[in-house]
Amino acid sequence: MSSSFVDLTAADGCVLPAYVATPSGAPKGAVLVLQEIFGVNRHIRSVADAYAAAGYLAVAPAMFQRVKPGVDIGYTPEDVQAGIALKAAAEAQGVTTLMHDIQAALAYAARAGKVGTVGYCWGGLLSWRAASLVPGLSAAVTYYGGGMTGPAEVARQPLVPVLSHFGERDHGISLESVKAFGQAHPGVDLRLYPADHGFNCDQRGAFDAPSAALALERSLAFFERHLA
Repeated sequence: MSSSFVDLTAADGCVLPAYVATPSGAPKGAVLVLQEIFGVNRHIRSVADAYAAAGYLAVAPAMFQRVKPGVDIGYTPEDVQAGIALKAAAEAQGVTTLMHDIQAALAYAARAGKVGTVGYCWGGLLSWRAASLVPGLSAAVTYYGGGMTGPAEVARQPLVPVLSHFGERDHGISLESVKAFGQAHPGVDLRLYPADHGFNCDQRGAFDAPSAALALERSLAFFERHLA
């Protein structure tokens, strides 16, 4: 496995970097790793590395590039506040602009075959949106997507298979709203875990190793089915 940063060019001409992890053998598809509100930081790079180790070309675009280049922060209370502000600034550009950047990452990743997305926190929301808005996508996985269970997002209709992971103890995403989301989208493979928001990240206090391992196992099986 090897890794490097590359530059992607979106349809409107914006150039954004992406972290790319390349498997040692021929890739069996590609996975776009969509960041939390903390940028393409060590955790997101490690997620991409893990997908590359599993045989996929993994591409993690810098989704904050348009509002602040080079974002790579941790999980202190100050980092959380900075990330929330960056997310708000990125969202203010509009969903279409955000999807342009994901489309650019997909165009690069498609050299490896079918492309899926996996997103965490804000990236989970982006992955959900991509499932209905990004041509060429084959599958989408979401982890505790903030805002996904709100009315505007529930109204979206995915065009590709979706697997969604949520924590039952997530203080930011109510279990009631998750269940309502599942009722509105019976075709989504919705999985619940006895965990809080951010349970996949081993650099956060909310990390839950058993839940993270099970969710990854399910995600890899999902991509095996839909990216083959």
